Amino acid sequence: MVPKGKLIIIGGAINTGSFAETQFGLPENMNFFERGILKRITTESLRDTQSRFEIITTASLMPEKVGEEYIKAYAQLDVHNVGVLNITNREEANSDENYERIKAAEVIIFTGGDQLRLSSIFGGTKIHQILLEKYRNEPVVIAGTSAGAAASSKNMIYQGSSKDALLKGEVKITGGLGFIDDVIVDTHFVQRGRIGRLLYAAASNPGILGIGLGEDTGLFISDGHTMEAIGSGMVILVDGRNMADTNLTDVEMGQPVSIKNMVVHVMCDGDVYDLTDHSLVIHHPKVVPIG
Repeated sequence: MVPKGKLIIIGGAINTGSFAETQFGLPENMNFFERGILKRITTESLRDTQSRFEIITTASLMPEKVGEEYIKAYAQLDVHNVGVLNITNREEANSDENYERIKAAEVIIFTGGDQLRLSSIFGGTKIHQILLEKYRNEPVVIAGTSAGAAASSKNMIYQGSSKDALLKGEVKITGGLGFIDDVIVDTHFVQRGRIGRLLYAAASNPGILGIGLGEDTGLFISDGHTMEAIGSGMVILVDGRNMADTNLTDVEMGQPVSIKNMVVHVMCDGDVYDLTDHSLVIHHPKVVPIG
Protein backbone atom coordinates (compact mmCIF):
# COMPACT_ATOMS: atom_id res chain seq x y z
CA MET A 1 0.00 0.00 0.00
CA VAL A 2 1.38 3.40 -1.03
CA PRO A 3 1.03 5.88 1.85
CA LYS A 4 -0.66 9.19 1.05
CA GLY A 5 1.40 11.01 3.66
CA LYS A 6 4.84 12.57 3.31
CA LEU A 7 7.78 11.93 5.63
CA ILE A 8 10.62 14.39 6.22
CA ILE A 9 13.53 13.22 8.36
CA ILE A 10 16.26 15.67 9.41
CA GLY A 11 19.72 14.99 10.84
CA GLY A 12 19.44 17.74 13.45
CA ALA A 13 21.49 20.86 14.05
CA ILE A 14 22.35 20.84 17.74
CA ASN A 15 21.19 18.60 20.56
CA THR A 16 18.15 19.97 22.37
CA GLY A 17 18.16 17.98 25.57
CA SER A 18 18.97 14.30 25.36
CA PHE A 19 19.75 11.58 27.87
CA ALA A 20 22.23 10.09 25.42
CA GLU A 21 24.18 13.12 24.23
CA THR A 22 26.52 15.55 25.96
CA GLN A 23 25.80 18.89 24.27
CA PHE A 24 22.94 21.05 25.45
CA GLY A 25 21.44 24.34 24.38
CA LEU A 26 19.98 25.90 21.26
CA PRO A 27 21.45 28.10 18.56
CA GLU A 28 19.99 31.56 18.07
CA ASN A 29 18.46 30.31 14.83
CA MET A 30 18.12 26.61 14.09
CA ASN A 31 20.34 25.69 11.16
CA PHE A 32 17.64 23.68 9.41
CA PHE A 33 15.40 26.75 9.52
CA GLU A 34 18.10 28.92 7.99
CA ARG A 35 18.61 26.45 5.15
CA GLY A 36 14.94 26.17 4.36
CA ILE A 37 13.95 22.71 5.59
CA LEU A 38 11.19 24.10 7.79
CA LYS A 39 9.97 26.03 4.76
CA ARG A 40 9.89 22.79 2.76
CA ILE A 41 7.80 21.14 5.49
CA THR A 42 5.35 24.04 5.16
CA THR A 43 5.07 24.04 1.37
CA GLU A 44 4.56 20.27 1.29
CA SER A 45 1.63 20.51 3.71
CA LEU A 46 -2.02 20.46 2.63
CA ARG A 47 -2.77 24.16 3.23
CA ASP A 48 0.73 25.63 3.24
CA THR A 49 1.01 28.41 5.85
CA GLN A 50 -2.60 27.84 6.94
CA SER A 51 -2.04 24.21 7.92
CA ARG A 52 -2.42 23.10 11.52
CA PHE A 53 0.99 22.20 13.02
CA GLU A 54 1.63 20.16 16.16
CA ILE A 55 5.18 20.09 17.56
CA ILE A 56 5.81 17.01 19.74
CA THR A 57 8.63 17.76 22.19
CA THR A 58 8.48 14.44 24.08
CA ALA A 59 12.07 13.45 23.22
CA SER A 60 13.60 16.61 24.69
CA LEU A 61 14.67 17.43 28.25
CA MET A 62 13.97 21.10 27.46
CA PRO A 63 10.48 20.84 25.92
CA GLU A 64 9.33 24.37 26.74
CA LYS A 65 12.41 26.02 25.23
CA VAL A 66 12.35 23.78 22.16
CA GLY A 67 8.65 24.46 21.60
CA GLU A 68 9.23 28.22 21.85
CA GLU A 69 12.01 28.04 19.23
CA TYR A 70 9.78 26.22 16.77
CA ILE A 71 6.96 28.72 17.26
CA LYS A 72 9.40 31.61 16.67
CA ALA A 73 10.90 29.93 13.59
CA TYR A 74 7.51 29.27 12.05
CA ALA A 75 6.30 32.78 12.82
CA GLN A 76 9.10 34.01 10.54
CA LEU A 77 7.56 31.86 7.81
CA ASP A 78 4.12 33.40 8.50
CA VAL A 79 2.90 30.13 10.02
CA HIS A 80 0.91 30.83 13.19
CA ASN A 81 -1.43 27.87 13.64
CA VAL A 82 1.18 25.98 15.67
CA GLY A 83 0.63 23.97 18.84
CA VAL A 84 3.13 22.26 21.12
CA LEU A 85 2.47 18.86 22.70
CA ASN A 86 4.82 17.77 25.47
CA ILE A 87 3.51 14.27 26.10
CA THR A 88 5.48 12.80 28.99
CA ASN A 89 3.87 9.41 29.60
CA ARG A 90 1.72 6.73 28.02
CA GLU A 91 -1.44 7.90 29.79
CA GLU A 92 -1.12 11.26 28.03
CA ALA A 93 -0.39 9.43 24.74
CA ASN A 94 -3.74 7.66 25.15
CA SER A 95 -5.78 10.70 26.23
CA ASP A 96 -8.76 11.71 24.10
CA GLU A 97 -7.72 15.37 24.06
CA ASN A 98 -4.24 14.70 22.68
CA TYR A 99 -5.64 12.14 20.25
CA GLU A 100 -8.06 14.71 18.82
CA ARG A 101 -5.29 17.28 18.44
CA ILE A 102 -3.15 14.87 16.44
CA LYS A 103 -6.19 13.75 14.44
CA ALA A 104 -6.84 17.38 13.40
CA ALA A 105 -3.20 18.19 12.57
CA GLU A 106 -1.94 18.47 9.01
CA VAL A 107 1.74 18.66 10.03
CA ILE A 108 3.29 16.77 12.96
CA ILE A 109 6.93 17.40 13.91
CA PHE A 110 8.92 15.30 16.38
CA THR A 111 11.80 17.27 17.89
CA GLY A 112 15.24 16.03 18.94
CA GLY A 113 16.36 14.47 22.19
CA ASP A 114 16.19 10.80 23.14
CA GLN A 115 14.50 8.51 20.60
CA LEU A 116 13.94 5.81 23.20
CA ARG A 117 11.49 8.16 24.91
CA LEU A 118 9.50 8.34 21.67
CA SER A 119 9.28 4.58 21.15
CA SER A 120 8.60 3.74 24.81
CA ILE A 121 6.01 6.48 25.39
CA PHE A 122 4.13 6.32 22.06
CA GLY A 123 4.50 2.71 20.94
CA GLY A 124 1.09 1.03 20.64
CA THR A 125 -0.86 4.01 22.02
CA LYS A 126 -3.87 5.80 20.53
CA ILE A 127 -1.63 8.58 19.24
CA HIS A 128 0.73 6.09 17.59
CA GLN A 129 -2.23 4.38 15.91
CA ILE A 130 -3.74 7.61 14.58
CA LEU A 131 -0.34 8.76 13.31
CA LEU A 132 0.08 5.53 11.34
CA GLU A 133 -3.48 5.77 10.00
CA LYS A 134 -3.03 9.39 8.94
CA TYR A 135 0.28 8.64 7.24
CA ARG A 136 -1.27 5.79 5.26
CA ASN A 137 -4.55 7.47 4.34
CA GLU A 138 -4.19 11.28 4.44
CA PRO A 139 -1.89 13.89 2.82
CA VAL A 140 -0.30 14.61 6.21
CA VAL A 141 3.31 15.70 6.65
CA ILE A 142 5.16 13.91 9.45
CA ALA A 143 8.63 15.29 10.16
CA GLY A 144 11.31 14.45 12.68
CA THR A 145 14.66 15.94 13.51
CA SER A 146 17.48 14.09 15.27
CA ALA A 147 15.69 11.69 17.66
CA GLY A 148 12.45 12.30 15.75
CA ALA A 149 14.15 11.14 12.56
CA ALA A 150 15.82 8.13 14.19
CA ALA A 151 12.46 6.94 15.56
CA SER A 152 10.64 7.24 12.23
CA SER A 153 11.62 3.81 10.91
CA LYS A 154 10.55 0.32 11.97
CA ASN A 155 14.08 -0.44 13.22
CA MET A 156 15.81 2.17 15.40
CA ILE A 157 19.32 2.71 16.76
CA TYR A 158 19.06 3.97 20.33
CA GLN A 159 22.56 3.51 21.76
CA GLY A 160 26.19 2.89 20.78
CA SER A 161 29.37 4.95 20.91
CA SER A 162 30.84 6.07 17.60
CA LYS A 163 34.41 4.91 18.29
CA ASP A 164 33.42 1.40 19.45
CA ALA A 165 30.52 0.88 17.05
CA LEU A 166 32.17 -2.00 15.16
CA LEU A 167 32.63 -4.06 18.29
CA LYS A 168 30.04 -6.80 18.57
CA GLY A 169 27.17 -5.82 20.83
CA GLU A 170 28.05 -2.11 21.10
CA VAL A 171 25.22 -0.82 18.87
CA LYS A 172 21.75 -1.28 20.37
CA ILE A 173 18.72 -1.55 18.09
CA THR A 174 15.03 -1.66 18.97
CA GLY A 175 11.68 -0.94 17.33
CA GLY A 176 10.79 2.59 16.21
CA LEU A 177 7.50 4.22 15.26
CA GLY A 178 7.34 2.39 11.93
CA PHE A 179 6.40 5.03 9.36
CA ILE A 180 8.85 3.47 6.92
CA ASP A 181 10.10 -0.12 6.62
CA ASP A 182 13.38 -1.59 5.39
CA VAL A 183 15.57 1.31 6.55
CA ILE A 184 17.35 2.33 9.72
CA VAL A 185 18.22 5.98 10.41
CA ASP A 186 21.14 7.58 12.25
CA THR A 187 21.50 11.34 12.80
CA HIS A 188 24.22 13.97 13.43
CA PHE A 189 25.96 11.50 11.18
CA VAL A 190 28.93 13.23 9.61
CA GLN A 191 29.67 15.56 12.54
CA ARG A 192 29.80 12.75 15.12
CA GLY A 193 31.54 10.14 12.97
CA ARG A 194 28.78 7.55 13.15
CA ILE A 195 29.60 5.52 10.04
CA GLY A 196 30.53 2.54 12.24
CA ARG A 197 27.08 2.46 13.82
CA LEU A 198 25.41 2.27 10.44
CA LEU A 199 27.85 -0.31 9.07
CA TYR A 200 27.16 -2.52 12.09
CA ALA A 201 23.39 -2.09 11.73
CA ALA A 202 23.52 -3.01 8.04
CA ALA A 203 25.83 -5.98 8.68
CA SER A 204 23.50 -7.37 11.34
CA ASN A 205 20.46 -6.95 9.07
CA PRO A 206 21.58 -6.66 5.41
CA GLY A 207 18.01 -6.40 4.15
CA ILE A 208 17.62 -2.89 5.51
CA LEU A 209 19.13 0.29 4.07
CA GLY A 210 21.20 2.34 6.50
CA ILE A 211 20.54 6.10 6.28
CA GLY A 212 23.00 8.52 7.88
CA LEU A 213 21.73 12.11 8.01
CA GLY A 214 24.19 14.95 8.38
CA GLU A 215 23.22 18.04 10.35
CA ASP A 216 21.09 20.62 8.53
CA THR A 217 20.27 17.85 6.06
CA GLY A 218 17.21 15.73 5.50
CA LEU A 219 15.31 13.36 3.26
CA PHE A 220 11.91 14.16 1.81
CA ILE A 221 10.17 10.80 1.36
CA SER A 222 7.08 10.59 -0.85
CA ASP A 223 4.97 7.59 -1.88
CA GLY A 224 6.79 5.62 0.81
CA HIS A 225 9.82 5.00 -1.41
CA THR A 226 11.11 8.11 -3.24
CA MET A 227 13.78 9.84 -1.13
CA GLU A 228 15.02 13.31 -2.10
CA ALA A 229 17.99 14.82 -0.25
CA ILE A 230 17.35 18.35 1.04
CA GLY A 231 19.43 20.83 3.02
CA SER A 232 23.07 21.90 3.03
CA GLY A 233 24.92 18.71 4.00
CA MET A 234 25.21 15.03 3.09
CA VAL A 235 23.16 11.86 3.41
CA ILE A 236 25.13 8.61 3.58
CA LEU A 237 23.43 5.40 2.47
CA VAL A 238 24.79 2.00 3.51
CA ASP A 239 23.42 -0.89 1.45
CA GLY A 240 24.20 -4.37 2.76
CA ARG A 241 22.11 -6.40 0.29
CA ASN A 242 25.22 -7.49 -1.62
CA MET A 243 27.41 -7.95 1.45
CA ALA A 244 29.66 -10.93 0.70
CA ASP A 245 30.68 -11.98 4.21
CA THR A 246 30.93 -10.98 7.87
CA ASN A 247 32.21 -12.66 11.01
CA LEU A 248 29.49 -11.07 13.16
CA THR A 249 28.09 -14.39 14.37
CA ASP A 250 31.51 -15.92 14.98
CA VAL A 251 33.29 -13.40 17.20
CA GLU A 252 32.74 -12.93 20.94
CA MET A 253 30.88 -9.94 22.41
CA GLY A 254 33.11 -6.87 22.44
CA GLN A 255 35.34 -8.13 19.62
CA PRO A 256 35.83 -6.27 16.28
CA VAL A 257 33.55 -7.21 13.39
CA SER A 258 34.73 -7.77 9.80
CA ILE A 259 32.54 -6.86 6.80
CA LYS A 260 33.16 -7.63 3.12
CA ASN A 261 31.67 -5.73 0.18
CA MET A 262 29.36 -3.17 1.80
CA VAL A 263 28.07 -0.57 -0.69
CA VAL A 264 28.04 3.11 0.33
CA HIS A 265 26.37 6.03 -1.49
CA VAL A 266 26.60 9.77 -0.74
CA MET A 267 23.63 12.05 -1.47
CA CYS A 268 23.47 15.83 -1.54
CA ASP A 269 20.69 18.37 -2.12
CA GLY A 270 18.49 17.33 -5.05
CA ASP A 271 19.72 13.73 -5.37
CA VAL A 272 16.97 11.09 -5.43
CA TYR A 273 17.09 7.47 -4.25
CA ASP A 274 14.29 5.00 -4.97
CA LEU A 275 13.78 2.33 -2.32
CA THR A 276 11.84 0.16 -4.76
CA ASP A 277 14.63 -0.50 -7.26
CA HIS A 278 17.53 0.89 -5.17
CA SER A 279 18.51 3.37 -7.87
CA LEU A 280 20.28 6.67 -7.16
CA VAL A 281 19.96 9.66 -9.48
CA ILE A 282 22.50 12.40 -8.79
CA HIS A 283 21.43 15.97 -9.39
CA HIS A 284 23.89 17.91 -11.57
CA PRO A 285 23.20 21.64 -11.08
CA LYS A 286 24.17 23.97 -13.90
CA VAL A 287 27.26 26.01 -13.11
CA VAL A 288 26.71 29.67 -13.88
CA PRO A 289 29.95 31.35 -14.98
CA ILE A 290 31.03 34.35 -12.89
CA GLY A 291 30.86 37.60 -14.81
